[in-house]
Amino acid sequence: MKELAARYQRIAAARGLVTGPAPLDLTSEVLEELAEWEARRSALSATCGLVGDTRTNTASKSLNHCLWRLEHLARGVAAEVEQNWDQAYQEFREARRQYVESARSGIGVPGSATDDVAWPSAWRPAPRTPRTEA
Repeated sequence: MKELAARYQRIAAARGLVTGPAPLDLTSEVLEELAEWEARRSALSATCGLVGDTRTNTASKSLNHCLWRLEHLARGVAAEVEQNWDQAYQEFREARRQYVESARSGIGVPGSATDDVAWPSAWRPAPRTPRTEA
């Protein structure tokens, strides 16, 4: 899932939806690679469905939906409700966090996967300012 999300983010960068990652054009080779990764994601998700509890499987489905939303945004597929990349990516990250939490709980691992860690101020990107025409 993380690899697919990273690829979609690079495709979104090529379309100007996000800045930061190296842009990736949607070539036939990239489409083929994405199809292979999606097939692998689907197979692994099906395996999880066999051994996961209801809460984990539900979280997995929500995570899939968020990932597919990133794909649609990156590829320019219209949706009934408009959403920007940053909002969709945050929803993906939250769905992934909930999935990890559910999976850990389902197999009896206590506690959360990580504690919250704030970025040091010196490392945080400066806020973007709107560009003005001269």
